[in-house]
Amino acid sequence: MSILLKNGTVIDYKNSIFEQYDVLIENSTIKKLSKNIEEKADTTINCAGLYIMPGMVDLHCHLREPGFEYKETIETGSKSAVAGGFTTICPMPNTKPTPDSAIILQEIIEKAKKVGACHILPYSSVTKGEKGEELVNFEEMKNAGAIAFSDDGIPVTNSKIMRQAIIKADELGTFVASHCEEKSVAAGAINSGKVAEKLGVEGVLPEAEEIMAAREIVISETNNVRAHICHISTKTTKNMVRDAKKRGVKITCETCPHYFTFTVDEVLNSGTRAKMNPPLREEKDRLAIIEGLKEGTIDCIITDHAPHSEEEKEKELSKAPNGIIGFETALSAEIMNLVDTGDISYLDLVKLTSYNPAQLLKIDKGVIEKGKTADITIFNPNEEYVYTKDKIVSKAKNSPFIGRKLKGKVKYTLVDGKIVYKD
Repeated sequence: MSILLKNGTVIDYKNSIFEQYDVLIENSTIKKLSKNIEEKADTTINCAGLYIMPGMVDLHCHLREPGFEYKETIETGSKSAVAGGFTTICPMPNTKPTPDSAIILQEIIEKAKKVGACHILPYSSVTKGEKGEELVNFEEMKNAGAIAFSDDGIPVTNSKIMRQAIIKADELGTFVASHCEEKSVAAGAINSGKVAEKLGVEGVLPEAEEIMAAREIVISETNNVRAHICHISTKTTKNMVRDAKKRGVKITCETCPHYFTFTVDEVLNSGTRAKMNPPLREEKDRLAIIEGLKEGTIDCIITDHAPHSEEEKEKELSKAPNGIIGFETALSAEIMNLVDTGDISYLDLVKLTSYNPAQLLKIDKGVIEKGKTADITIFNPNEEYVYTKDKIVSKAKNSPFIGRKLKGKVKYTLVDGKIVYKD
């Protein structure tokens, strides 16, 4: 099976390519990258006006299976991911049962292989049952296929256990992804401030994130080990990570499109569809997240794709679950709020969404090169569309982007040299 991509603009961060090329794919591999390829192929795609980038890698999402299939399944989540241009995704372990043993983890991996839409590299939990009391067997879980470790939305509050986990993961060449939330100051529905007061709900203090992020930086620096901070959302967290990196601390971090797209004011428009954890913050925080992406403080952009049923999200603000879906709107949000604004280039976008995540995960992805696996996203950077419920591929519909005009449309997604999505 061969596919020829003709007349497209290839964007590859590693090789600083941003120009027109043809790409020839044979079976699962990129065979040739050249200005003009005349060879015949089984399928030829005219990519004139389209951009060709390495398949995006999402190192933080939620697929809900096993245990919460009414929200999302591995199949529906995978199809949503490839519709958004993602070729590799890393689901978090907040499932039921928790993947805290090799048997459970391998069941998830086998199910993902059967679905076959995209590469799925699951996390193991840090502690058994995500209870924060006893570490899982790190060697066993890594050998079983765990890409990394996290207790996801349940922060490991015991600092001794978290220190042991971060050190152990580092020894194994992987990392712990920390959901930074100091529970004693984290109660609330949305960010603390005027909007929370106006809506009459308790506000989440920004210190909830910042205090725990400071702890992970201390553990990382004191022990000279890598730690990874999930979905940063505040100016203070960004500044702490920036300053730590300047000192040579092995700290890495991520953020999400919603933190550079919206502020807490969006709750007034979208209600519970704009409720997530960490919550949307103030304009100063949104601008700081953009600054962090520009200066290299923030290593990558993830979706934190978090599906919920409409019934759950229709509850009042204080009782509705946190989280929004994000696979299918990520690229548009990045183009509109980072590239079109002049804050980053398309090469930077590929670095943040493909190259850097692959490097953090230590997987051979995120580049377009001869001999590499053909995981590729093809998109029209200028196509506008209205994001409506009926167009959502995910099983869930909880998104503040619904009803908005977006720009930047995925046209094809290729995984292992196969077309797994076509618009």
